[in-house]
Amino acid sequence: MAKRLAERGQKHIVATGITPSGEFHIGHLREILTGDMIARAARRAGMEAELVFVVDNADPLRKVYPFLDPMYEDFIGHQLGSIPAPDADGKPDWKRFNEDGWTYGDHFLLPFLDALKQIGVTPRLLPNLEAYQSGKFSSAARIACDEPEAIREIIERVSGRELPPSWFPWQPLDSKGSLDGLTITGYDYPLVHWTDSHGESGSSNIEKGEGKLPWRLDWPAKWGFNTITCEPFGKDHGAAGGSYDTGKEIAVLFGHEPPAPLTYEWISLRGQGAMSSSSGNTIGPIEALRLVPPEILRFLIANSKPSKAIEFDTGMGLVNLADEFERLSARDFDLEMQDDSLSRRKKVQLEDAKVALELSAIDEKGRSVATSVSFRHLALLAQIKPNDDQVWASLQASAAIEQPSAQLQDRLERMRSWIASGHFPEEMKVDLCTEPNIAALGLLNDDQRRVIEALARTLGTAEWTAEGITEAFKNAGQEADTGMRDVYRASYALFMGAERGPRLAPILSNCSQEEILDLVRKASSLPS
Repeated sequence: MAKRLAERGQKHIVATGITPSGEFHIGHLREILTGDMIARAARRAGMEAELVFVVDNADPLRKVYPFLDPMYEDFIGHQLGSIPAPDADGKPDWKRFNEDGWTYGDHFLLPFLDALKQIGVTPRLLPNLEAYQSGKFSSAARIACDEPEAIREIIERVSGRELPPSWFPWQPLDSKGSLDGLTITGYDYPLVHWTDSHGESGSSNIEKGEGKLPWRLDWPAKWGFNTITCEPFGKDHGAAGGSYDTGKEIAVLFGHEPPAPLTYEWISLRGQGAMSSSSGNTIGPIEALRLVPPEILRFLIANSKPSKAIEFDTGMGLVNLADEFERLSARDFDLEMQDDSLSRRKKVQLEDAKVALELSAIDEKGRSVATSVSFRHLALLAQIKPNDDQVWASLQASAAIEQPSAQLQDRLERMRSWIASGHFPEEMKVDLCTEPNIAALGLLNDDQRRVIEALARTLGTAEWTAEGITEAFKNAGQEADTGMRDVYRASYALFMGAERGPRLAPILSNCSQEEILDLVRKASSLPS
């Protein structure tokens, strides 16, 4: 994309934009991170590139969403930047709106901006409502209102849909401040005359932003006065006959070139489909960042081609993603690419992995560094060590670290939040017994009970490492004259009160040998 931009010039503005109608979710991060990564790539190629974020707060409230009180029925059709934000109960917060102008759009935008800071994105904000009110849209709006048939012809021909006879390229605000339910009765610039559903008549001043352009005109208009040269957008806008196809022709009518496009696929929530603010099927960026280190959230986007759909999995998928990130961070790609015997395909794979890591760094000038502790192992320690100092002591004892880095400390904090959340995968949960689980042990057969008696001996002499404990399990099976299936069935009943679970040897190696042996002795002495 940066190469395409270089052909257009040396100075670029990369735009992203979202309507703040509800909670932002990590699906929205794909757009803004894609824009951020394009801008970074352009700067790395020697160009001047800036990321901007268009806040579409001139858009109307379209319905009373599930998180809103029915009182918001009165605000349907009103612009998001001109109505009060919901309070904790979903009711309009008039007090804050009147005191400091806290709007519906602000309420949902500010937490998203906080999340962006954590992932290293600080765009210049372009609030759309303010742009209308300051007259920035007036030039494009005048062309559209002067030539409505030319606009109609483009939209109908390109989109393949017929506009109603009453359609007009400007949506005025009615007597109550709504964009809905008006009939246009006349036009002489800068005024659009109307009659509303309340029986009132009036005029909308385009230069003062008393209304807005429909979306298919709004988008190409702001490309012009914001001098946008590149914009990524979702596949709905990029479809044949979609708003980019109509927009690029309307932009030329407005007197400027459309930006270079990049269409991306959506992010879905594993098992629940595409995320949607209005349906409530979301994970918000702040919630995601409580679970996922920011560089790994960036890696989720950077390591996927824009045309590939992403399934966000906060369970084992997150573990695998984080461990892949750690493995790649530990490699020296520059050294690997010096191998002259590499095929072209292998070199491209290495280049892709290297750049994905570079774009995952929070600091644009930094690089992703491996922590030397896998996500999987940290998840284990966070569950069996109740405080952080015990985690660090265990890692120091195994020579995995000398001192915990700030990155590792941050990762452990998020790990504990992930474990406490409803997203932590069942197959990784560690719940060790402190006393024999009579019910679970009562389900064992004679061979499996003999395994427990043998474990009292083999674990007592084992080297207290994952490898040593694995060897003790094998020896217990030999002593009991049974297979490893019985060994693990007995071991999970003994240590977890369950039939199966995560790998036992790494877990036990991080526990007190004496406490584990005490549990085994108690279990082996129970009556058959």
